[in-house]
Order: sequence, then structure tokens, then C-alpha cells
Amino acid sequence: MTKSHLMLTAAATLLLRACAKKAPGTQQHFATAVGAPNTTVYFDTDQYDIDAEDSAKLQTQARYFAQYANVTFTVEGHADERGTREYNLALGERRANAAKNYLVGLGIPAERIRTISYGKERPVALGSDEGSWAQNRRAATVVIN
Repeated sequence: MTKSHLMLTAAATLLLRACAKKAPGTQQHFATAVGAPNTTVYFDTDQYDIDAEDSAKLQTQARYFAQYANVTFTVEGHADERGTREYNLALGERRANAAKNYLVGLGIPAERIRTISYGKERPVALGSDEGSWAQNRRAATVVIN
């Protein structure tokens, strides 16, 4: 093979990989389609209720999942670092289920939605301050297939 042929092959491979990541049913496609901030809902301290801002985000997600009916996904519940491990796992579960139940109420079949709680084990912000805690009190939607 010539050098130019190798370069074209490498470029084509990179392009195919980039396209595959943006294909429907991937996390990247989901985040692009709904807007990355709309993949996660946030909660107040010790809360798991869906407020108006969360509702709008979940409605956006529901439109995506209604359009791509073969896509399954997980709602991950998270908590900030305060509280015991057990308490935060239970709170994360309530948050994940609150988001799931809202999506089911919008017509997304429950069989397509898995939930998991990570409690305080997977923070996105590592600080011990209100700003960091607020980022960690969340339910994040992650595409499986």
C-alpha cells in the first residue's frame, strides 16, 4: 500500500468511528439530541421530587426516547458526600426512581428503563462545599444501547 492509501484508510476509519458514536442509541447521540445539560436532573438537599426545571428536562428526554423506541437506558441516582453510605444509596435510589416514574408517566415503557443508585460513590464534583454538593445531587440518564 502507498502512503496516501494508508492515510486515506486511516481517515476513513476515524470518520466511521466518529459517525458510529453519533448514531441513534449512543450516549453521544442522546446528549447531542437533547442537549447535554438535559441528560441530568438535580435535586435539593435530602429531596427527590421533580420540580419544574427537572420536568422540562425529562419531557425533552421522553421525546427522544419516544422517537427512538429501541433505545434502553439507565437512570443513575446520586447523592452528595454528606450522610452515611446506606442513607445516600437509598436517597439515590429514590431520585433515580422519581425520574423513571416521571418518564413512565410520559409514556416511556418501564421495561426500557433501568435504575441504579451510586449514592455518594461517583461524584462529579470533588469539593466539600455547597456548589460541589449541588452538582452531585442528581439523576443522570445514560443510554445502554
